Amino acid sequence: MLVLFSMKNCFKLLSNHKVPTAGFKNTVKNGLILQSVSNDVYQNLAVEDWIHDHMNLEGKPILFFWRNSPSVVIGRHQNPWQECNLNLMREEGIKLARRRSGGGTVYHDMGNINLTFFTTKKKYDRMENMKLVVRAMNAVQPQLDVRATKRFDLLLDGQFKISGTASKIGRTTAYHHCTLLCSTDGTFLSSLLKSPYQGIKSNATASIPSVVKNLLEKDPTLTCEVLVNAIAAEYAAYHQIDNHINLINPTDETLFPGINSKAKELQTWEWIYGKTPKFSINTSFNILYEQSHLEIKVFIDIKNGRIEICNIEAPNHWLPLEICNKLNSSFIGSKFCPIETNMLTSILLRTCPEDRKLHSKWNILCENIKGIM
Repeated sequence: MLVLFSMKNCFKLLSNHKVPTAGFKNTVKNGLILQSVSNDVYQNLAVEDWIHDHMNLEGKPILFFWRNSPSVVIGRHQNPWQECNLNLMREEGIKLARRRSGGGTVYHDMGNINLTFFTTKKKYDRMENMKLVVRAMNAVQPQLDVRATKRFDLLLDGQFKISGTASKIGRTTAYHHCTLLCSTDGTFLSSLLKSPYQGIKSNATASIPSVVKNLLEKDPTLTCEVLVNAIAAEYAAYHQIDNHINLINPTDETLFPGINSKAKELQTWEWIYGKTPKFSINTSFNILYEQSHLEIKVFIDIKNGRIEICNIEAPNHWLPLEICNKLNSSFIGSKFCPIETNMLTSILLRTCPEDRKLHSKWNILCENIKGIM
């Protein structure tokens, strides 16, 4: 059951401010079930941050449902160049987000349900949450063969992954979130979560590829709406709270003071790319120039998303060593991204405005460098 009403007083009572216990019990009883009205990945991730940072969850667990427009979400300690096809994402306008929990990379769209279970650190129990989801699905379709694994994933028919999981454990609070594939675009999922970049060496957390399947393929009645309602009902029964799904607007500063600044931070280059663990790229590519095939070798060290060491080697007869060194030194300290490379290329071209042949070579080289970014 969906309920549209102002949650302001409920959240005031749930937050860490000192409030009378009686007032809390009269207002929210034992917990809440929330659902976001937004499909923006940064806004919804900001809700997770806000609840984790500001709420007193003692005896008041929270279940949060949210769905996003097409986006790729990487784990806190992951490398986006290693995990997804950034060039394709830019072409298709797919958002990239880095969450604050660990775990692997996932693709979100409106056919995927995200569930976040908030509890105190003491009450944190991922397996219990996964069992709850399984019970909810079996309540809708008793013949459904869904089981939780030791990795806290959900498998359909013993082989198809329909849910991945990740978590964040704070000093006193914790949350566990998982996906649930209902009617996700499988073609997009597989193409976006396949990195085309070669020669990456990194200690970042790597995702484990899995064979996935949508629940809707198994049973056409298992829509997102049906599953959300079933899980909410099971959660309400388990925690003995009202089966009301409360709709929230994650941009509402009266509800979540300071939340928009959290959402903005999650969108910054410094957070999405700059938090990537140090890595290196050792690769090469061939270019065709005046009917000749030339090999270009590239070695780059990246720290905090910025180029720390750059060594691009081109055949000396094609691009003189001093010109190559100039290119290498110009990259040092710059962001490892196509936009910054465009800017650097423009600046370098201005240093020799009359040399059209050099312009052509520089453009070819930089276009290929952008291809690995």
